[in-house]
Amino acid sequence: MGAIEENETPGTSGQVASTSLAVIRTEKLTKRFSGITALDNVSIEVKGRSLTMIIGPNGSGKTTLINVVSGLLKPTAGKVYYKGIDITGMPPHKINKLGLVRTFQIPQPLTNLTVLENLLVAARWNPGESVSKAFFRRLWEKHEEKLVERAFEILKMLNLDRLWDEKASNLSGGQLKLLEIGRAVMNDADTILMDEPIAGVNPRLAHEILKTVRQLLSRANLTFLIVEHRLDIALQYVDYVYAMARGRVISQGNPQEVINDPLVIESYLSG
Repeated sequence: MGAIEENETPGTSGQVASTSLAVIRTEKLTKRFSGITALDNVSIEVKGRSLTMIIGPNGSGKTTLINVVSGLLKPTAGKVYYKGIDITGMPPHKINKLGLVRTFQIPQPLTNLTVLENLLVAARWNPGESVSKAFFRRLWEKHEEKLVERAFEILKMLNLDRLWDEKASNLSGGQLKLLEIGRAVMNDADTILMDEPIAGVNPRLAHEILKTVRQLLSRANLTFLIVEHRLDIALQYVDYVYAMARGRVISQGNPQEVINDPLVIESYLSG
């Protein structure tokens, strides 16, 4: 697991993947906060069914970038495209409906609900939630059964099916990260943005999380864009890397080339 298959490789070293294949594309994205430039003309492309990672020292603009892409922040200048659609400045709930879902560094499950219930409430639509249909059980019962079946399929892929009736508050940090992924998949995500998915997780479970992400690329046709600091683990699993420093992309390409780039080494040493 983690080996890069030929048909999954996002692009040739030093080049952005073909625009026609890009699921996410930014053009000269800029974000300023009271005179401080957090993003400075950032242009990236993320190929479908790939695991792309953004690296860089603290303050390099990584989280700001995914916040702008996901609609949590509006850019000062530049454009964001998702599957060819201009989503620049679009509110998060509308971006979510297009299939682009953001998870956070600190998981935010509904702690008093079970693992299964957390997935069910993440489903995008349930006719039983409609006031006009709520009293007519036959209109939503079958749909709800299908949602439960789908939730169990997702839990099995995440190796959480044995914990389906456990309260989310009883899960470990790593299991909560997997649950966050499951909630995104249940929400009909096509592309998932993740901020430090293995932060604070023991190495064994960190590998399990990233192996699961690799499996989801093909089994669920998902695309992942992640920010991560634990390069010793994450670099084994990613297809393409963008390195940032001081709000700019300073290197891009396959993991080994980027991590050995003198500019990247210098940015970490000076950061």
